[in-house]
Amino acid sequence: MEINQEIHNAYEIIKEGGIILYPTDTVWGIGCDATNAEAVAKIYKLKQRAETQSMIVLMNGEKMMYNVFKDIPEVAWQIMDLSENPTTLILDKPRNVAPNLIATDNTLGIRMVKEPFCFKLLEKMKKPLVSTSANISGKPTPKSFKEISPEIIKGVDYVVNLHHEKISGKPSTIIKLTNDSQVKVIRK
Repeated sequence: MEINQEIHNAYEIIKEGGIILYPTDTVWGIGCDATNAEAVAKIYKLKQRAETQSMIVLMNGEKMMYNVFKDIPEVAWQIMDLSENPTTLILDKPRNVAPNLIATDNTLGIRMVKEPFCFKLLEKMKKPLVSTSANISGKPTPKSFKEISPEIIKGVDYVVNLHHEKISGKPSTIIKLTNDSQVKVIRK
């Protein structure tokens, strides 16, 4: 089955510190091993994005969540259970990820994925996967593979060969949660 081949190919690149272009549960993303600061820096460079504009990471379960956040507010699990649409949560005090992924206020945005390609790739990596939209900073987010600029396609180490025809929905909802349980919607 081609999905397994693509997972294998993407994993081989990621494990060597490469960056990939891949379909997510929302829009096409550029990704790498979230624990590898050099790989993360390559993505910032490709997107021409300041390292102060943090990127999110994808995860596939509780174990990975607790590896990155020691304290997870109860409401985080409730939001994830209740969300019908892909939802990114910004949580306090991440650890075990590349320092250049962590925002200046010591937070990190994460999203749990169910999409089979991402989910299985994460299972293989056993580490979170960086996910940032596949565009040069400030340019519009591509809704489909054919809207991705050649510059981005040439700039990654591997392009995942799945869902090139699919038109994606909108980017995820973003909710910021603090450890003292404040909830703030950043993007609907």
